[in-house]
Amino acid sequence: MCTDNTFHGWSSAGKGEPLEWREFELKQFEEDDVQMDVTHCGICGSDIHTLDSGWGPTEYPCVVGHEIVGVVTAVGKNVTRLKVGDRAGVGAQCGSCLECDNCKQGQENLCERRAILTYNDRWANGDKTYGGYATKWRGHHAFVFKVPDNMESDIAASFMCAGVTVYAPLRRANVKPGDKVGVIGIGGLGHFAVQWAKAMGAQSVALSSSDRKREDAKALGCDDYVITSDVDAMKKHAGTFTHILCTNFSNNFDWGLYFSLIKHNGYFIMVALPEEPLTGIPAVPLAFRQINLIGSFIGSPKDIEEMLEFAAKTDVKPWINKYALKDAPAAVQAMRDGKPRYRIVLDASL
Repeated sequence: MCTDNTFHGWSSAGKGEPLEWREFELKQFEEDDVQMDVTHCGICGSDIHTLDSGWGPTEYPCVVGHEIVGVVTAVGKNVTRLKVGDRAGVGAQCGSCLECDNCKQGQENLCERRAILTYNDRWANGDKTYGGYATKWRGHHAFVFKVPDNMESDIAASFMCAGVTVYAPLRRANVKPGDKVGVIGIGGLGHFAVQWAKAMGAQSVALSSSDRKREDAKALGCDDYVITSDVDAMKKHAGTFTHILCTNFSNNFDWGLYFSLIKHNGYFIMVALPEEPLTGIPAVPLAFRQINLIGSFIGSPKDIEEMLEFAAKTDVKPWINKYALKDAPAAVQAMRDGKPRYRIVLDASL
């Protein structure tokens, strides 16, 4: 039994309210649980949407953060995969029923009953879930992952959500040598995606609205950089992409333009999650080109484990800007202002 049941975290009391450092109760400790001292936590766009109730009503007070890495301090009797002293991480999901068909098939992120989210949700026993802008975290071991020995904890954090959000659909869409992958938006998700595509053996092409990230794209390993308003450049690539992955979506998104770039039977993978419904999808090119229009929700525990192993072997890693945990409000504002290149990580040691 673990009796260390409180933690401090940066919480929001309501939409538009400032973050405040407060004490909260951890979930009830159970024998399937892992507890850890949080050393690092990435800041994700999901955090901002949730703080602002952008995807629906948030249950305040809310402690966000689902790119968590820390050191294990306690484990329940049923935990065999992790031990005290291990470095471990947690992503956007912290629980599922583990009993439905999807869970039994290794798709716990698609749990037919309910995928329990790492913050702004409730555990099966009714306790509230809290994220990683905090001193401690506690939860089910099935959604806690050992950090590879050759990966630094600050680097590992961003893999837990951003990394797997783009890794998993590229793997499911069978990206391989000889393929050509376009990535819309070179940001927190996109800078991971271009690296994954390259590491999987494909050509990797950045599709951007301006020229300002060209040098970054080159440093990330992109084979080409296309400004989407350049008509001649876009025509040059027409019908040549096996996959396009979209990480950035705006209200005037030109679906037809991007569909024209995709080979017959190719893939358009949507990982951006705008707060408004998707509109204006043209049915004719979608049908005539037999484009696979795919949504994707984070990744399964198996996806995360495979991704961490693949990253450790291929040296894929995020570009990070570190802030002290005590400076989380400033870090969140920097995220709102679009300043990170390309992920912000909170560090408890600073």
